[in-house]
Amino acid sequence: MSTPHVVAIDLGTSGPKVAVVDPDGHPAGTARAHVDTLHLPGGGVEQDPEQVWGAVVEATTAALAASGVARDDVVAVVCASQYSSIVPVDREGRPTANMIIWQDHRGASSSLKRLPGTPRVIDSPVNLARWLRLHGLPPISGGISLTHMRYLKYGRPDVYDRTAYLLEPMDFLTMRLTGRATANQATAFMSLMVDNRTLKAGDYADELVKMSLIDRDKLPELVPMNEIVGTVRPDVANELGLSPDTKVVTGLNDTQAGGVGCGAFTGSHAGVSVGSTCVMITHVDNKHTDVRHAILSMPSPVPDRYFVMAENGMAGAALDRFLANVVYPDDPFVETIADAPDDRFDRLERAAATAPAGSHNLMFLPWVGGSLAPAANDYVRGGFLNITPTTTRSDMARAVLEGVALNLRWLRGPVEKFAKRSFDHFTFYGGAAQSALWCQIMADVMGTPVHQLEHGDYTVSIGAGLLAFERLGMIGFDDITSAVRSSRVFDPDPAHIDTYDLLADQLVKAFNRTKPVFRALNRG
Repeated sequence: MSTPHVVAIDLGTSGPKVAVVDPDGHPAGTARAHVDTLHLPGGGVEQDPEQVWGAVVEATTAALAASGVARDDVVAVVCASQYSSIVPVDREGRPTANMIIWQDHRGASSSLKRLPGTPRVIDSPVNLARWLRLHGLPPISGGISLTHMRYLKYGRPDVYDRTAYLLEPMDFLTMRLTGRATANQATAFMSLMVDNRTLKAGDYADELVKMSLIDRDKLPELVPMNEIVGTVRPDVANELGLSPDTKVVTGLNDTQAGGVGCGAFTGSHAGVSVGSTCVMITHVDNKHTDVRHAILSMPSPVPDRYFVMAENGMAGAALDRFLANVVYPDDPFVETIADAPDDRFDRLERAAATAPAGSHNLMFLPWVGGSLAPAANDYVRGGFLNITPTTTRSDMARAVLEGVALNLRWLRGPVEKFAKRSFDHFTFYGGAAQSALWCQIMADVMGTPVHQLEHGDYTVSIGAGLLAFERLGMIGFDDITSAVRSSRVFDPDPAHIDTYDLLADQLVKAFNRTKPVFRALNRG
């Protein structure tokens, strides 16, 4: 008999990754494609939804071709994506403007107040307290879905008026696949309009919708987290090479899908993902928020579980900026950025491996786009500290890897306190987890074994695919746990304890002591 497969789409900030997954969590074929990010005046950060869809089509057809799986053996499609982003669409699912992504802060209250038509008081302290009690996250800063919606309403009213639905990226893809505008309690988390005190919310909360200032009729239908939304539209099925009978399972965000894929919904470990951003994931049984450390629990697609949301800020994106702006810049020192070799990340790893642990006490501050947990601050920025006359690019390369790991170490204590347990190991996935050097650095900095996941670059897709099989009744959550496989375990090197203890302490001190400097430089 043929083996059923699921097409699992993981739409990240840099573009989609697609895996054709079997019920054991093995990817039969994978592919990826690129999406451009547009940086606009005034702090706007957007992407073209049509380019996003084209990239999804490109990656999906390539993954299916690589898999060799017959189209009738694909039983479902499921979409996971980056979140805190909004795609405005009309009733047919056609974009009415670009997608506003999570890096965009034009909807922050301080910015909105300068726009005509904005209420004089947007979020009173009483309302913020209600958000915290009912939902778990108040709109205290920009960069979240609700603030993007507000920006469209008050900053681009022409777009808002012709928009039928305001969709998260995974729900935009689901609508393109099925023609149905839906969301669920997991995907709608950053809209801040669902009462998360229960994991079976059937609709948006009237009180939160009123406080949001967003018209309720622009919100997609809220469906259960295990909903089969429909089947793939015939024209889209033809475009993707799928049967029109292929089911479409309601989506989830990439943190939740990664938490499923790394087994963070059970056990005594935590998952760590280092892609464009980094996040630490584990589970708790109840809704809770640690405002001080910017840690909270979000609804999990796993029954009776909440995932801990501990977003640490930019990670791989900081490494990418180091390569693009320092090592291979497009400036008068080199001919062209095109001279940057395709294997530049491999070269960076080889260079970083020549530097000693601690990079000769060179420190990299990884907050190139501001910091999130465990100390949220929009003004702090990245940089190198303690450059000497003998500092090399190899030292700098290793310091970037160590800086990201040290930032996660700072996050670990608050997350363990939040979850009320210590972590005995970390499952490491994402682009960075493909690097053996970064895995070892992570283990040494954390002082805890690090499990490098098999197919770790596709953990989000695999987790979403396994969840789709569970939704179809073909496997259970115990089967998902069994499908979490490590390719290698990295144990911490005792010889590096003192080095990383020193750097970890100084990283926190550097954060606290440079805050006034960064605020003065960046608040304008």
